[in-house]
Amino acid sequence: MKNFWRIVDKVINESDIVLMILDARHIEETRNVELEQKVASAKKQLITVINKADLVEKDLLEPYKQKFHPCVFVSAQKFYGMTMLRHMILRYAESFPVMVGVVGYPNTGKSSVINALKGKSSAAVSSASGFTKGQQNIRVDNKIMVIDTPGVIAGSDDKSSEKLKVTASMNVKQDPDLAAYELIKIYKKIIAEFYGVDYEGLSEEEILESIAIKLNRFIKGGEPDIDTAARIILQDWQKAKIQV
Repeated sequence: MKNFWRIVDKVINESDIVLMILDARHIEETRNVELEQKVASAKKQLITVINKADLVEKDLLEPYKQKFHPCVFVSAQKFYGMTMLRHMILRYAESFPVMVGVVGYPNTGKSSVINALKGKSSAAVSSASGFTKGQQNIRVDNKIMVIDTPGVIAGSDDKSSEKLKVTASMNVKQDPDLAAYELIKIYKKIIAEFYGVDYEGLSEEEILESIAIKLNRFIKGGEPDIDTAARIILQDWQKAKIQV
């Protein structure tokens, strides 16, 4: 955690403008108040970028324009809102090239936003959590230089159930079944209906077993392969196939 904040402090200090990338599906959960305070203390301009906006009804997002000002809704995958984001960066720039730090939780789409800003793949992108390993300086054009960083994870946030909305999708390699259980606990109806299984009166473990059977995943002895089923659920979640 200290290493993350050391990197973030360095990025804030080197930046003229900081983009905080949030996931439109979990805006409050991917928000980091400590990060906001650090940017304010450094007297740097913060722009809140709500990514994956195409996955959420517009009416649900509108109130955040006032809450997070300045704020822009984008979909890096579909290149929605990227022109507006670029104009906003230039509006707050005091000199050129402007240094723009990009920070946020893993899997909110930081590198995808950078790629969409530039128009081609400059920052490596992966669905695996923490894929961006270290700081990268990327020239978007002759007016904008971007600083990309590893994901930022809040250390003082005790809202474990809310945090799982973000982190459950990241534990594909370590304890995927536990992560899937927690994700199912939060979105039982949505996940069960996505895979076409019953959920009424069933526990998270029973729903996961039902999904494994539905996916025709079994281990020796004919037992449901909950590990493989959990990995499939988490991967589908990461790729936004399961929408909330």
